[in-house]
Amino acid sequence: MSETIQAQIKGMHCAACSGRIERVIGGMDGVDEATVNLAAETMRLTYDPDTVTTDAVADRIKELGFEAVFETPGGIEKLNLSLGGMHCAACSARIERVVGNMSGVDSAAVNLAAETGAFSFDPSQISRRAIRQAIADAGFTSEVQSDAGNLFEKRRQEAEDKLTAQKRALIPAFLFALPLLVLSMGHMWGMPLPAFLDPAHSPLAFALAQLALTLPVIWSGRHFYLQGIPALLRGGPNMDSLVAMGTGAAFLYSLWNTALMLFGGDAHGLAMDLYYESAAVLIAMISLGKYFEARSRLKTSDAIRSLMRLAPDTAILLRDGEQVSIPVDEVEPGDLLLVRPGERIPVDGSVAEGRSSVDESMLTGEPMPVGKEPGDPVAGGTLNTHGALTVKAERVGADTMLARIVKLVQEAQGSKAPIANLADRISFYFVPSVMTIALAAGLAWYFIGSAGFPFSLRIFVAVMVIACPCAMGLATPVSIMVATGRGAQLGVLIKSGRTLQEAGDIDTVVLDKTGTLTYGRPEVADVTMVRGTMARTEAVFLAAAAESVSEHPLARAVVRMAEQKGLELPAPEHFEAVPGRGVKATVNGREIVMGNWALMRENGFDFGEDGLSPQAVAHYESQGATVVYFASDNKLNALFAIADEMRPEAPEVVARLKKAGLTPVMLTGDGEANARVVADKAGIDTVVAGVLPDRKAEEVERLQAEGRKVAMVGDGINDAPALARADIGIAMGSGIDVAVDSGDMVLMQSDLHGLLTGLSLSRAAMRNIKENLFWAFAFNVIGIPVAAGLLHVFGGPTLNPMIAGTAMAMSSVTVVSNALRLRFFTP
Repeated sequence: MSETIQAQIKGMHCAACSGRIERVIGGMDGVDEATVNLAAETMRLTYDPDTVTTDAVADRIKELGFEAVFETPGGIEKLNLSLGGMHCAACSARIERVVGNMSGVDSAAVNLAAETGAFSFDPSQISRRAIRQAIADAGFTSEVQSDAGNLFEKRRQEAEDKLTAQKRALIPAFLFALPLLVLSMGHMWGMPLPAFLDPAHSPLAFALAQLALTLPVIWSGRHFYLQGIPALLRGGPNMDSLVAMGTGAAFLYSLWNTALMLFGGDAHGLAMDLYYESAAVLIAMISLGKYFEARSRLKTSDAIRSLMRLAPDTAILLRDGEQVSIPVDEVEPGDLLLVRPGERIPVDGSVAEGRSSVDESMLTGEPMPVGKEPGDPVAGGTLNTHGALTVKAERVGADTMLARIVKLVQEAQGSKAPIANLADRISFYFVPSVMTIALAAGLAWYFIGSAGFPFSLRIFVAVMVIACPCAMGLATPVSIMVATGRGAQLGVLIKSGRTLQEAGDIDTVVLDKTGTLTYGRPEVADVTMVRGTMARTEAVFLAAAAESVSEHPLARAVVRMAEQKGLELPAPEHFEAVPGRGVKATVNGREIVMGNWALMRENGFDFGEDGLSPQAVAHYESQGATVVYFASDNKLNALFAIADEMRPEAPEVVARLKKAGLTPVMLTGDGEANARVVADKAGIDTVVAGVLPDRKAEEVERLQAEGRKVAMVGDGINDAPALARADIGIAMGSGIDVAVDSGDMVLMQSDLHGLLTGLSLSRAAMRNIKENLFWAFAFNVIGIPVAAGLLHVFGGPTLNPMIAGTAMAMSSVTVVSNALRLRFFTP
């Protein structure tokens, strides 16, 4: 049976790197699929553990020149502690022995000198708190290290450290490259040089000064050579290989000419044939571009970081009448936690004591705080506004809604969209093709164009450094990362790049009526009394008491109405359910009959001389309401109009769907007449009525057979098959109770505006991806021929290698910066 695991890939620099890993690992026996994301620097591996191991995959990736760090398998977690109270090796050994012998602990390693401990354990068998308690019982103290188990923050810190190192490397690169540029080109711009450096008077000093200024720049960009040349020798050249070969050729040619000058060559002629500045300025400019690219890419994870920061680091545990501050990772199901006003709720649970309002906007997008009282659910990361709450922990750690949302977004950011396949295929062959074109162009100008070696070398270098596989590799994944992160901030979970692309191509939106267009909970819309029989409040009281033991949705609506009026309901002395008709009951000695008109006729009830009540019935039914009749003591007393109220935003949302060129379709199990009433209110022209839940998927399939791209919007529970069958399944939840695992897209807020947000964001993301692909291909399709001297053939200029390298560096920055615009998307 296949398993799926994710790994961090270190050492990738361009699309050629990610493409090579995908092809090589994807071709291994036992590997079903390997998807590498250049922007996220991750690999999603689906494999058969009986055929191949993750260690074997990691070794193969290492052979390719990269490093793979796989997730900890089997649900094993790590706990890093700072330990106190140790005095000798016996102390550290005691902690290792005590903790290591605990059931569920996989390993225990204590470092006496650093006073730290690293423990691996199975959280299903033992908790973090139990491990720390065992250490305390042994006579030692412990504190959780701040970065324990936080893989995301660790990776981000690594990226920030790498960015800092890149920034430091820019200082010597430009500190020496700029004077070198002035020295080598200044005399051509009319800038006089001192006699001891002027090539007309001191050509050797002129050359040696350039060499001295070039060497520190070469050293600052040594990673291009240390990574690019081995990759070329392994048969998998990448962008670093292009830079290394291009700048290396210019540097070695210049070094050779300098050596000839030392050994008596034509010093004045050779001094005019040096290209040190090309190599140095290229390295400086490309390094600057890579720094800007890395800085921009770091911002693509800002949305995830902001979500993760919602959860507090500590929680206040109520234990034995005391308030104890503990790390949130140590909270266990069943714990009672105190949440003061202005604090964030640590984990998912329910209110045990207290009343307050909780701001859930950061998770669901709902703008108004939600009132909470004992028994109500709360989610970790949400903000308690004004009252103190005692919360009973229920879901902790990776099981909380916040953790699941973060995981879903991370998985989506590591996924690929089908539109990226073309770029991936091209990038695999791109670098070898560019090398071939560069060599062919240089040789053609030398042998066919009789242009001389210096000119041919310039052409070779320009072609090598203008080619940009990075831009092609980043075009799609960075847009997906930013769009999915922005969606999570707006209360829309988009689960993959495929979903983004498919949602952008949708032309038909199927909306389930109950729970989607309507609230999904019948409520009493109105009560009409039959003239001269009973007071309205008395009718509500008796009807609700009779229905109080029924679980029917219509019965619950009547009971809720009575509760809202503050009526205390007695239990009926007698209760009988009449299938398909209603109920009969005895309340306070009075005989109650309540149900549809068929039940009334069976018991001989009619409206008597009241001519208005039949008109009320006709009015209610024309509005799509269900009429429930109430009779007591052998008289028809009241009509209860019960309706599943339409969401107020439904007509506006449907109108905006139509304006966007989409066709809305309503799907319901209701009869045609009732369904048409709701559809007319919402503004939907196409209605499919009388469809049972198990046949909804067939109706979606029928629409697809007509050539439509279908999105199905439902609650993700009773219409799961239809959501799965649609091109895009969109599950609409109700605040923090939403099932985040259902559908391809999940709307966290119980508001249809989320549907517009999801579809608009998907279309914006696809436009962004197409813009990125256009620029990535345009840079290369236009730049490479120009660098090869195509314009010069017709009497035009050639492309200076320094300008070519700058253009290449800026192409990646342009693509990433364009994708970052999605951070500011508003529906």
